[in-house]
Amino acid sequence: MRRRPSPASPTEVARLLAHPRFELVPTTTVEEQIRFLPERAVVSVTSSPRRGLEPTVLLTERLAGAGFRAVPHLSARLVEGPGHLARIARRLGESGIEEVFVVGGDPPAPAGPFDSALSLLRALADRGHRFARIGIAGYPERHPLVDDEALLEALLAKQSFASYLVTQICYEPAVILGWIGRIRRSGVSLPVHIGMPGAVSRGKLLEMSLRVGVGDSIRYLRKHGTLMARLVRRGGYRPDGFLATLSPLLEEGSTDVAGFHINTFNQVESTERWRRDVLARYGSAELPAS
Repeated sequence: MRRRPSPASPTEVARLLAHPRFELVPTTTVEEQIRFLPERAVVSVTSSPRRGLEPTVLLTERLAGAGFRAVPHLSARLVEGPGHLARIARRLGESGIEEVFVVGGDPPAPAGPFDSALSLLRALADRGHRFARIGIAGYPERHPLVDDEALLEALLAKQSFASYLVTQICYEPAVILGWIGRIRRSGVSLPVHIGMPGAVSRGKLLEMSLRVGVGDSIRYLRKHGTLMARLVRRGGYRPDGFLATLSPLLEEGSTDVAGFHINTFNQVESTERWRRDVLARYGSAELPAS
């Protein structure tokens, strides 16, 4: 008989869930969901290989103007060159944006000289584009194109430019925390935010995966096949089981987990309702005002 996960503890999980980072996709449907975000929330904005960086920058500017701590994803392979990078940095600075999240990106061929997150991080530093905080990505599960040793080497090289890292979505808490332990032993000391999906419906997630383009959709399905299988079976996904399994593991060891990074797939209303329900059950005193 399969063992049921232990009930989630109100301590570490509640602390991490009280002030998470939210992720949005810059599509036309996002505007109707912004009003459900908590005031002054940290909100990251993804980038699309098909649409380029402009929609990301525009939405980030919009969020910053509304009082959120907006964080654009800067995909290295979408940056056309030093001039393009300078223009983006200038716009972000003029909007009061002090944080960026740097990734390599999915396009098979880069639009300019930056073919990896590390190359873009070096360019930001060399050209004096200063941000108060810079995030980078981590991969607890095996990457389809890059072996684990190369990923670790890249992570070690990037950490001197970064302030924190966010894990790619993984549904096995033991794998996530085991990976954090391994990178800690290898010398990675950055605070870690655990990436997780919000409370999303099958229809909404399928819609979002298709809207970003055919190539993106194929890559999305490859990366998140487990989630898609669960959505097909149940009609929707809620992270309760994930948190219930994660909680005792967090209590058992010190992994320096800084928070949760919730991928809303632009379904903020249901995700935020779920988050508040969980915190209410825990009796958290840190539940922020809506």
